Amino acid sequence: LTLQQNARPGGRFCTFNKIYGNRALFVQSAQVFEDASEYDHSLTFSDMNLSRPILKAITALAFHQPTPIQKACVPVGLLGRDVCACAATGTGKTAAFMLPILERLLYKPRSAQLTRVLVLVPTRELGIQVHSVARQLAQFTSIATCLAVGGLDLKSQEAALRAGPDVLIATPGLSHIEILVLDEADRMLDEYFEEQMKEIIRQCSHSRQTMLFSATLTDQVKDLAAVSLKDPVKIFVNSNTDVAPFLRQEFVRIRANREGDREAVVAALLTRTFQDHVMLFTQTRKQAHRLHILLGLMGLNVGELHGELSQTQRLENLRRFKDEQVDVLVATDVAARGLDINGVKTVINFTMPSTQKHYVHRVGRTARAGRSGRSVSLVGEAERRMLKEVVKTAKSAVKARVLPTEVILKFRDHIQKLEKDVEAVLKLEREERELAASEAKVTRLEGATSDPQRVWFQSQQERKQSRMSKALQDFDQALKGKKKRQQFMKDSKRKDISPEERAQFEIVKAQMFAERAAKRERRPKRARAMVEDPAPPTAKQKGGKGGKKSVFDKELTNTNSRVLKQYRAGPSFEDRKRLGLNRKAANGHR
Repeated sequence: LTLQQNARPGGRFCTFNKIYGNRALFVQSAQVFEDASEYDHSLTFSDMNLSRPILKAITALAFHQPTPIQKACVPVGLLGRDVCACAATGTGKTAAFMLPILERLLYKPRSAQLTRVLVLVPTRELGIQVHSVARQLAQFTSIATCLAVGGLDLKSQEAALRAGPDVLIATPGLSHIEILVLDEADRMLDEYFEEQMKEIIRQCSHSRQTMLFSATLTDQVKDLAAVSLKDPVKIFVNSNTDVAPFLRQEFVRIRANREGDREAVVAALLTRTFQDHVMLFTQTRKQAHRLHILLGLMGLNVGELHGELSQTQRLENLRRFKDEQVDVLVATDVAARGLDINGVKTVINFTMPSTQKHYVHRVGRTARAGRSGRSVSLVGEAERRMLKEVVKTAKSAVKARVLPTEVILKFRDHIQKLEKDVEAVLKLEREERELAASEAKVTRLEGATSDPQRVWFQSQQERKQSRMSKALQDFDQALKGKKKRQQFMKDSKRKDISPEERAQFEIVKAQMFAERAAKRERRPKRARAMVEDPAPPTAKQKGGKGGKKSVFDKELTNTNSRVLKQYRAGPSFEDRKRLGLNRKAANGHR
């Protein structure tokens, strides 16, 4: 849809001129400004001129009032403009881009069995969540949605893709895509998906509409916007730097010589105080799995969610936690972004995350949508800087939680007695994995033909090598040397690793991620074309008061376009007369 068609008198979207008038978003000639961060706070779903089937779905989902990002983004998205939007996690970004997408698909019926919308998300769980929201919003329409993510049955996904659904979520690009959505772009860039995203963008249609959503506007996100968006409208509602207003933040201090007490402290908190609706975050998958086993042996009802599990296991554990069949969900940062899990009362951080941004995402799993919640973070001496940043930005009092020493010692002794049982469980799991791998190998050998390996512009080996090279750079930054890095990796794989060494490994992993982020910040920024500043006002424009000229005006050369044009044209008639130059010489100079 062209802008003129949308804004024609009596047209479908002419309501937006009436809504915004001459404010920051639209004027009567339907001109769209580059920055549309200001929006009408009184805007409702009925004011957006949405179709009746979509309004019916909104009512069925009990969406009473649009959120700020929805009020700002939906009108711009309906006009077909490219959007670069920044809003905190949990503010309704999914509906902010799905509503204009569904409305435009209804207004422009399909001419062929083609997929017209592609939505890219960083994690499988978030893809499933976006797919669920899209289906619910389109439940009273004929718009078909499809989910294509790793870990699920490929045959059924291929069959769904061949049917040509209108909206496709999490898959490589297609040449006939009309709308491309990049959701949680900063997270996808953190996960080394920059090259894949650029390749997807290159394969999509050049005449598409692109909507980029991010919780933070980093330099990488800006670079991605530069290569993917055309004349975009910027919508900055808020950044993801503040915690929820009704979140109570608590911290437990871990002494320098007591790093091995972390597991005992977590066990004491979960058995004595926080017994249900708890999310426990760790830095590594290995530590998450160990805590899952350890807490289960203590009699707690625990689930786990991390990248080491199959997609079926991840979905089942997430479903059980949502259905309150599991009291505690032990997870890595794969569950820290985008997932909307109702009823989470407490978030516990086994170690402080690498950056404040990741801390805000983790604790953002609770105290959502105006509800109250609590976060408890274990902080050692090496993590005090992160604690200071959190306290500095906190808008309410930050509390210190103190556990009695005798309680910690009691749980530490209990964990020590369970070590043999933990090792027995891990050994049994290793044997089951080896047996499953052997059976899979025999099945492949017995089969007459094998499916060709699925490759894209990057092979599996190239992808693995790229990730390993970046990870090794992180190790070099954190451990300052190849020998120390190799020794650290060797020590972390020992079976008899102590609790102190286990906790130190978690902390160093977080430091490595922080070093990578700091290294990106230190890189020289790319030079971008800047809009030329307007000429400074003259004395007459200032009301007749002649101000003192700056040193820059006296000693430095003015390089604006007007002065350069005069310079190329040669001296003026007054300058030639003042300098005693004749006309021929002046013209010859020109």
